[in-house]
Amino acid sequence: MFAVKIQDAAKRVGLDVTLAKTEDEAVGKAKQNPSLIIVDLNTTGLNSIELIKKLKTDESTRSFHIVGFVSHVQTDLRKQAQEAGCDEVIPRSAFSQNLPAILNRTVAT
Repeated sequence: MFAVKIQDAAKRVGLDVTLAKTEDEAVGKAKQNPSLIIVDLNTTGLNSIELIKKLKTDESTRSFHIVGFVSHVQTDLRKQAQEAGCDEVIPRSAFSQNLPAILNRTVAT
């Protein structure tokens, strides 16, 4: 559901979206110089915390901005993501509501 919202919002601001289903796929796509990396911290296909750690410790991907989103009640997961290096961790409802602004900020930089 969120993938479709992200794709639709990105299309409206002129951004392409590439989805990754595995950690290796995500790291490979991150090395292609993305404007932004968005991580669903509740994704079931990969360990999102380990992915963030890997991206933030790899010299070729550490400078990319990572936005994670999570349920507002999952404070432990939010803290883990921040400690792993996630630049922004946003409650799912705020992410959905502010997605156009988040993407517009990406286009502006």
